[in-house]
Amino acid sequence: MDTWMTPPARKLSEASRTCGCGRTVWPCRMRRPKVAVPSTIHCDHLIEAQVGGEKDLRRAKDINQEVYNFLATAGAKYGVGFWKPGSGIIHQIILENYAYPGVLLIGTDSHTPNGGGLGGICIGVGGADAVDVMAGIPWELKCPKVIGVKLTGSLSGWSSPKDVILKVAGILTVKGGTGAIVEYHGPGVDSISCTGMATICNMGAEIGATTSVFPYNHRMKKYLSKTGREDIANLADEFKDHLVPDPGCHYDQLIEINLSELKPHINGPFTPDLAHPVAEVGKVAEKEGWPLDIRVGLIGSCTNSSYEDMGRSAAVAKQALAHGLKCKSQFTITPGSEQIRATIERDGYAQILRDLGGIVLANACGPCIGQWDRKDIKKGEKNTIVTSYNRNFTGRNDANPETHAFVTSPEIVTALAIAGTLKFNPETDYLTGTDGKKFRLEAPDADELPKGEFDPGQDTYQHPPKDSSGQHVDVSPTSQRLQLLEPFDKWDGKDLEDLQILIKVKGKCTTDHISAAGPWLKFRGHLDNISNNLLIGAINIENGKANSVRNAVTQEFGPVPDTARYYKKHGIRWVVIGDENYGEGSSREHAALEPRHLGGRAIITKSFARIHETNLKKQGLLPLTFADPADYNKIHPVDKLTIQGLKDFTPGKPLKCIIKHPNGTQETILLNHTFNETQIEWFRAGSALNRMKELQQ
Repeated sequence: MDTWMTPPARKLSEASRTCGCGRTVWPCRMRRPKVAVPSTIHCDHLIEAQVGGEKDLRRAKDINQEVYNFLATAGAKYGVGFWKPGSGIIHQIILENYAYPGVLLIGTDSHTPNGGGLGGICIGVGGADAVDVMAGIPWELKCPKVIGVKLTGSLSGWSSPKDVILKVAGILTVKGGTGAIVEYHGPGVDSISCTGMATICNMGAEIGATTSVFPYNHRMKKYLSKTGREDIANLADEFKDHLVPDPGCHYDQLIEINLSELKPHINGPFTPDLAHPVAEVGKVAEKEGWPLDIRVGLIGSCTNSSYEDMGRSAAVAKQALAHGLKCKSQFTITPGSEQIRATIERDGYAQILRDLGGIVLANACGPCIGQWDRKDIKKGEKNTIVTSYNRNFTGRNDANPETHAFVTSPEIVTALAIAGTLKFNPETDYLTGTDGKKFRLEAPDADELPKGEFDPGQDTYQHPPKDSSGQHVDVSPTSQRLQLLEPFDKWDGKDLEDLQILIKVKGKCTTDHISAAGPWLKFRGHLDNISNNLLIGAINIENGKANSVRNAVTQEFGPVPDTARYYKKHGIRWVVIGDENYGEGSSREHAALEPRHLGGRAIITKSFARIHETNLKKQGLLPLTFADPADYNKIHPVDKLTIQGLKDFTPGKPLKCIIKHPNGTQETILLNHTFNETQIEWFRAGSALNRMKELQQ
């Protein structure tokens, strides 16, 4: 479930109440007087890609009926709008209906910044932050730095908006944007469509940015008008001086990119910041031993599923079809919303992509979040896929750790799927038609918006009823999909003595490693069941294996969740030791709920990703960082840790950690934290929800 709140924009607060889309966008509170509580909920994660859109959607409705009913009735009871299954991906829906220049919007997904393509400050948060807003509690965010990206020149040829963010990711890496807002500006901005700007802002999550934003311009006005919000466009025009960078403003860091010189990029595998020009990736793959043959090309997702994206891909497909070619690789298409699906069906793009050999999947996250019933390979088989998605972490798309996933633009995915190999460069290389003649693909060109109106397709939105007094929300106590949460225990007022180390993680540990997606998503409403995926993807430094840790009592190696449950059953409190940028990726709340549920007390790392660090605090855990990152090497999986100083827990004051080695020796190190006074109250109460209840009594 995704929850979305739209706070009022400075100068544009009335626009949120006069949205031309016919759907209410409510303001929320951020250190402001109490106003109406906003929200919309969505279920785009539960539709598994299997055989094609309509059949997959019917299957999902059947399998997930209990969950869909819960969301629909809960929304109706508490005044929350509900986008039914098949609506599409929430980020596309937000862009089409809710986002506008100057809005401040928070959503429970890390790709919420997609709305920056319409000039909004749209920030991804954890679910507990959304709860605060819905309950009328002030939402807090440490004031971010601002990274400026100055764009000059103009996009042309095979270069696309996706290449901008792929280039920036290569420069900043997956943690270079942490604690910062990325502000794009400069004369090159006007060469990018509104939905192209959204693509760039969307994938800003992959550099750890708090959010990304573009200045208001005529491309945004055009998009607002085309999506039925001309009144908002006119209002934005009236206040446009407030929706662009201030003259002479200073950036904490400045990056300059000449779009006229920008080449098509492809990033990966296994991390979205490993950037390569498309012209070079084949040679790199040969050198590194990455599979050159592309098994599947996948276009769409919340990052690249606009009308323009589909049009440019169709333009590539038409050229191949004209020479009698189809895709050598399997090829899938994921429309971003029901409106996009209906419009590309009407305008012929979908059929062109089918003629090329493509399968149009349901309007949902699908393979991008691991909802992919993949049949063409066996788990453990080394293979390559190329996608227009945003993430390519190990096992992200198909749960196969040997799948080498690369992210690029939809048109490059289409070209590579036709050629079937990473060695193909559409800018210079030739294909051979069925007539034996060689030809080269021309750079694609397509309309950024349909010439006529968008086709809205089926009406998939459920308005909250005016009177919800008779509405009931039922959760069966025997359900395997839904479970009511019980309050976590309060802090006992003592230091944390002799914590067992559940796992010392080696290297990258994203929220996918901590709480895997894919088939596990069906348990998102059942904390105990989904906790059986806790840290199953993390690599244990002790043996170099995933999901294999030593039980300190039995000395046997076993799955991480089983070991955590053993410790919980026997009253043994535990801690996780992590590396750099721990918890990067999705805003997945379960990555914080699960360790708390199974008895964890602290997560100690070299550094954290922003959203995950906050999520841990919200659940009463201690996210702590080594004052000296080298101290990571002092801790061994067989050690025990004592964390002291909690009775005097105050902002800015480090905690003391005593490392107790099995041979009786001890070492003392310092652990930093970013807790403020309010967050320390969460810890003492056992969680932010517990503290909220205390304040209400």
